Amino acid sequence: MSVLPSTARRLEVLLAREQVAGRLPSVVAAVVRDGSLEWTGSVSALEGFVAGPGVQYRIGSITKTLVAVLILQLRDEGRLDLNDPLSAHLPGVPYGDRTLRHLLTHSSGMNSEPAGSWWERSPGVPFDALVAALDDSAPAFAPGVTFHYSNVAFALLGELVARVRGASWWDQVTSRILAPLGMTRTSYLPEPPHATGWSVHHYANTLTEEPAFDAGGMAPAGQVWSTVEDLARYAAFLGAGHDDVLSRATLEEMVTPQSASRAGGMASAHGLGFQIVRGGSGLVFGHTGSMPGFLAGLFVDPVRRTGAVAVANATTGMRSDRLPVEMLETLEASEGTVPPPWRPVAAVPPSVEDVLGVWHWGNTAFAFAWDGRQVVVTKAGSDVRMHGFAPQEDGTFVGTFGYHHGERLSVVRNDDGTVNHLACATFVFTRVPYDPAAPIPGR
Repeated sequence: MSVLPSTARRLEVLLAREQVAGRLPSVVAAVVRDGSLEWTGSVSALEGFVAGPGVQYRIGSITKTLVAVLILQLRDEGRLDLNDPLSAHLPGVPYGDRTLRHLLTHSSGMNSEPAGSWWERSPGVPFDALVAALDDSAPAFAPGVTFHYSNVAFALLGELVARVRGASWWDQVTSRILAPLGMTRTSYLPEPPHATGWSVHHYANTLTEEPAFDAGGMAPAGQVWSTVEDLARYAAFLGAGHDDVLSRATLEEMVTPQSASRAGGMASAHGLGFQIVRGGSGLVFGHTGSMPGFLAGLFVDPVRRTGAVAVANATTGMRSDRLPVEMLETLEASEGTVPPPWRPVAAVPPSVEDVLGVWHWGNTAFAFAWDGRQVVVTKAGSDVRMHGFAPQEDGTFVGTFGYHHGERLSVVRNDDGTVNHLACATFVFTRVPYDPAAPIPGR
């Protein structure tokens, strides 16, 4: 299945306007829906160069998400903990007191760039030389203070993967991500057909070819080349998970907002290696990328089961964070997402049965209903979802969203086994308002 001709036309117009406004030598984009590539488009202003979904472009910092996936694979295997200090895996390296979570969420406070010339436009140096020049005596911030983007952090994480696995970070990307997902046109160095990177003169509109060096020790921060077709496969994985790469539950953990910046107006947040921005069904996630001569953006809306990718061969000009989101919004406005059908519940778990119905917090009535996965709480007479509680094996419930997210709800019973009240921290829910047979809230 593919998008309707009218939708394709709207996407083509959006892409063409981006090419003109950004003065992009070429730009290629794609839309994914329900795990399938539904549309691709391209515009090229270069004589003799045919842009298309199978042509490689450098994807810059989208590389960081591949490294983050490798780190979470190790975590899921029990090989490391995200709260481990960096020194536990890279002894003697500067910033060793920062945790892996700090590095993944860009809240480590470490400086954004390595010492020396602009690494993105200079020949790369080996990791040992990179580390020898690192100085942690004057970090930008103390750890955990605020979001502060750091390319250095992902150079360190890539080396950590290599040391834990006993093989290079790129070998691990190839075997543990690209191969299972069928991303055969994603590579460390460019493989033809590939685009040349250009910088556009601000006033003369002439082109200057940009270098494309091997980034060496900094490669985990932005080395990789890929195609729109391969990135579409990656977007499909990010939306649904893959048994041979990462579960959807771990991906959901990775895209939970964990750091942001007041200085940036809270315009976006960062999870475990992923950028999170407003858009689509509420929040979409992915990453932007830039290297001299190249720009890229990939964002996924897991609720609507859609994703969008855009790549260009220009140093500046494409709105890497907004164009994919606008593509998603165009798709939704043109062809709204079909929700999965409602299905009746086959059986209610015994631990859930006594929790369903109306409960009161003080005088306020709340409805507790089972949706097949969790107990959803709404204010009685409203359909606004206030809280969610997932049943646990011990008979308690853990909050999944709302004020009680992460808190534990317990079913408190009388001596005869009947339910007296529900308790979540100091919140007491009773069948009648302020039931005198139940504790006073907060006691």
